[in-house]
Amino acid sequence: MTALLADTAPAPAAAGLGLFEKWLSVWVAAAILAGVLLGNTAPQAFAALAALEYASVNLVVAVLIWAMIFPMMVAVDFGAVRRAGDKPKGLIITLVVNWLIKPFTMAALGVLFFEVVFADLIAPADAQQYIAGLILLGAAPCTAMVFVWAQLTRGDPAYTLVQVAANDLIMIVAFAPIVALLLGVTDIAVPWETLLLSVALYVVVPLGAGALVRARLLASHGGDERAVGDFTARIKPLSIIGLLATVVLLFGFQAETIVARPLLVALIAVPIIVQSYGIFAIAYGWAKLWRVPHAIAAPCALIGTSNFFELAVAVAIGLFGLGSGAALATVVGVLVEVPVMLSLVAFANRTRGSFPAA
Repeated sequence: MTALLADTAPAPAAAGLGLFEKWLSVWVAAAILAGVLLGNTAPQAFAALAALEYASVNLVVAVLIWAMIFPMMVAVDFGAVRRAGDKPKGLIITLVVNWLIKPFTMAALGVLFFEVVFADLIAPADAQQYIAGLILLGAAPCTAMVFVWAQLTRGDPAYTLVQVAANDLIMIVAFAPIVALLLGVTDIAVPWETLLLSVALYVVVPLGAGALVRARLLASHGGDERAVGDFTARIKPLSIIGLLATVVLLFGFQAETIVARPLLVALIAVPIIVQSYGIFAIAYGWAKLWRVPHAIAAPCALIGTSNFFELAVAVAIGLFGLGSGAALATVVGVLVEVPVMLSLVAFANRTRGSFPAA
């Protein structure tokens, strides 16, 4: 990482940022505080929301997650994947890091910290739950928030779409087997039906719906991509509301544990933070060695560093329950994500000069 620190000149702020992106950390922090406050003052209300469940799927969480990710799914252009061969390096880094490195390092860190380093502080049964939550986070590369991180680093939007589309296609077939493999290796029972249902609900269905809406927009506007941009801009508030409401709900469900056991939250955060900075160092350092342009290198590294926490949370709830340690671990992932990612965005912007411009 020393070589990456060569250029410390600050980069100009990303142009065209909306109010949400500029104050992202404030909005998410406010949503977290609101969730913890409401969860402790009105636990009955959150218990009622938790009871709205069918086939191990919490209906309220499902609706909010769909609202959050659907606008991003409409923006994904799967046809662009065919053009990835024109500039393959960024995509190769993304796919290798996300699918051959990240899930396994996250599982290894979970075992290391919860079964060795923190063994005297956490009961073995609880440790397995936290490891399961970390595995779910590690196996789900970012799909939605990566567009925000890419915009903050002035990333190439077209190439970011290619990277996200490729990861989404792989996620359909690889997420469930990788999670099942790693859960099995760590001696955690794997309910395959619930796992596959979660992938269908939170990956396949929104991706399919987004592709259908995108195709219809292009067909009705003579293939003009601006129609897709206009549509996603109009429904962007839906995504923002979905994100903030999801954060409020998740922290409301876990509010009593968070307040009663802040040390536990800190312990869970440790391997997540180590993983985040480690994965970024691997991807960003690799991109620098390969002389990948910064507009591709930064989003390439940030996709793997960030998590598709919506999927991880939903699967944790479906597999283990709302009050489980696995669900808590994924919620802590949400808590850690924004400050860690913003620090890496700042680092990427400071080191822009050490990469080729284009």
